[in-house]
Amino acid sequence: MAETSIEWTDATWNPVAGCTVLSPGCTNCYAMRMAARLQAMGLEKYRSLTRKSGCRAVWTGKIRLDHAALHVPSNWRRPRRIFVNSMSDLFHEAVSVDFVRSVWSVMEGTPRHTYQILTKRPNRMAEIIASLPTLPNVWLGTSVENADYLTRIDVLRQVNAVVRFISFEPLLGSVAAADLRYIHWAIVGGESGPRARPMRSEWVDEIESACREAGTAFFFKQWGGARKKATGRRYRDQTFDEMPLV
Repeated sequence: MAETSIEWTDATWNPVAGCTVLSPGCTNCYAMRMAARLQAMGLEKYRSLTRKSGCRAVWTGKIRLDHAALHVPSNWRRPRRIFVNSMSDLFHEAVSVDFVRSVWSVMEGTPRHTYQILTKRPNRMAEIIASLPTLPNVWLGTSVENADYLTRIDVLRQVNAVVRFISFEPLLGSVAAADLRYIHWAIVGGESGPRARPMRSEWVDEIESACREAGTAFFFKQWGGARKKATGRRYRDQTFDEMPLV
């Protein structure tokens, strides 16, 4: 619930905390490391959400709904782009439909903000939002880390949203077969942190070409690596900060 250094948003809002490792993109999730630090600092919201596994922190699968955090965006006067649940997944199986409805109500009541919701569970998202209004200030997205998860894009394409977006981060393999029709925005980034897996430039080339063919906005977030500031975020000698037209 704060300003953030994430390049494609202005602030984060976390009415849910905790998650479950679901696919390879989760292995070195920054949110697990952050949750472990917050847990060590004694923040009750993050108690028991991670455990030690070897030298790393991993999710325990416990989920905590933070009802007190629901109305935080109502107190933000200045319009912001808000990343919803940077420390969780709103469509995790342990998040009740009633709680998702409460989040939807807050977003509907604060039309000055733009909300960006990213999930690795697009099937559950599609099921739940079928009974919710399509809000003009809510963007819906899914994460795709390699070709094994391209079907998430097909599910997202069927969802009603003013903006549908894909986060190809961490990009762990070629997604040359990605169909970006009716996808408005693509974010591409390499994994960062002490155990970061490498991202190859040709994988980025494939996505950029697919974006041009489909008319999808292309946002290059970072090359990543253990020292992401050193590798930077320039691609083809320029910075790509394209945003969807809404």
